[in-house]
Amino acid sequence: SGQDERCKTYLRLYWYTVLESGQNTGNQRKGASPLMNYGEIKNYDIANGEGVRVSLFVSGCTHHCKNCFNPETWNFEYGKPFTKETENYIIECLSPSYIDGLSLLGGEPFEPDNQKVLLPFLRRVKNDLPNKTIWCYTGYLFDKELLNESRARCEFTDKMLSLIDVIVDGEFIQDLYDISLAFRGSSNQRIIDVQKSLESGEIKLHNLISRNI
Repeated sequence: SGQDERCKTYLRLYWYTVLESGQNTGNQRKGASPLMNYGEIKNYDIANGEGVRVSLFVSGCTHHCKNCFNPETWNFEYGKPFTKETENYIIECLSPSYIDGLSLLGGEPFEPDNQKVLLPFLRRVKNDLPNKTIWCYTGYLFDKELLNESRARCEFTDKMLSLIDVIVDGEFIQDLYDISLAFRGSSNQRIIDVQKSLESGEIKLHNLISRNI
């Protein structure tokens, strides 16, 4: 489709710019601020949130869960640099009406270094595409670690939470793995309606949970 071709064009332009500038795409954190790497972008993802979504897998994670499905992304320097061209590409891929929204995975989106980069990008998504939902997968607990003092909480956390619709929280625990669960890997993980939870001051689970999904 025309949308797909424009997405591919953005990628070609991005890599042309990288090669021309002589950047080392595998190791960009040193000497650059702010900068985040990412491992993958999935354009038509139906496994990580409701509907058809664009999923961004960021690099860097300090949880190191046993049997993590994506251990290569523990390394903050894994993958490619997240640049303005990457942003443009994702925005373009989010634009079609059949795309329901953006999902953030990793790696760990709520590592403070990643929050610094993701915050302005999420603002852009909400500004340019206000009807798209944002889901975020995090190993940090929403109430105990993102809203209270922890290694994740920083100056960007509250602002980032204000832009996210749904959080799937909690580390993956192999002993609680359940293949029947929708949009999460282990039964300890919660699908949280972020805005309702922030408004009420208590955890409000997404309606998927009340429907036993």
